[in-house]
Amino acid sequence: MDIAGDEDNRKWMRENVPGEKKPQNGIPLPPQIFNEERYCGDFESFFSAKEENIIYSFLGLAPPPGTKETEKSDTTGETEAHTEHSADEGAHGEAQSPSEDQQEEEKHEEGEEKEEEGKQEEGEEKEEAEEQEES
Repeated sequence: MDIAGDEDNRKWMRENVPGEKKPQNGIPLPPQIFNEERYCGDFESFFSAKEENIIYSFLGLAPPPGTKETEKSDTTGETEAHTEHSADEGAHGEAQSPSEDQQEEEKHEEGEEKEEEGKQEEGEEKEEAEEQEES
């Protein structure tokens, strides 16, 4: 809802942000994100959910089949409530799990290391074969 020009929408937003999520002055600043009547979070928690590729869970929606979020939830077995809690934690600066980009980078680096080890072993095998041929 656009709260800029509609006092009723602004009042609704202020009344529907949970008490523990309101700032000390009691007036939450936009953007505040809702799915219908359900409070999802503020911009910081949305940003954290985006970074962790859990936007659908953050919004309380089922991720489409084949998306990274579906694969992630299938492999980790996380529940929606746990995922939302993780997004809130990320917004407050607590420890976060590595993002999917970081995980992909680590896998890529591991693959390069294994490839390099394979090349070294192959080179050693060639040297041994050449030595055997010479003798």
